Amino acid sequence: MPIHRAQDWGEAGGLASSGVLVYNDAAANEVVQKARRANQPLPELGLLGGDLYRTLGGGAQQRNLHSPKAWRFKIDVGAVLLDGRLFWFCSHLLARRGTWSGEVLVAMNAAWLNKLNLGPKAHPGDGLLDISLGNLAVNERLKARRRARTGDHLPHPDISYRRTNAMQVELAQPTPVFLDGISVGQASNISLRVEPATLTIVV
Repeated sequence: MPIHRAQDWGEAGGLASSGVLVYNDAAANEVVQKARRANQPLPELGLLGGDLYRTLGGGAQQRNLHSPKAWRFKIDVGAVLLDGRLFWFCSHLLARRGTWSGEVLVAMNAAWLNKLNLGPKAHPGDGLLDISLGNLAVNERLKARRRARTGDHLPHPDISYRRTNAMQVELAQPTPVFLDGISVGQASNISLRVEPATLTIVV
């Protein structure tokens, strides 16, 4: 579900002077990966675009991010082992082939992935990931994609769906994986978990 400022989550306040400005999910991911691999605290991020920004109801302009007009959220971060390789993501994980054929795995922390509302119940601060795994025929893929624009693709008899803080998935074959839109290679053994309330986002 989209997050609105009227909801009882987040607080008014500007970005800390040590905060980092990022303009999309991929840039946020790069900051998180770098800090985690260096075993350093995650800096606050001033977010100015992307799927997480949209989910958080972002509307702040850069000049307002350090002012009381901005809004601060403590969000979860996803951690994932891809065939034993550790990564993190802020908005979403997507494992799929180029045509969306075969198995498709989606783990949503944000609600949106580009124009698709793939996590209509996702909340980036609830300690859970919204995880879908499906293998649809061509005609069903097209129908599901159309319905995903409004988040109405779920429930579906051929898509398993869970909201959980951890999950292990074994895909039938190595599949390209994208974290916050960044390609990180192929994997078949995917182990997901949530790091709750880990990252401060300011929008």
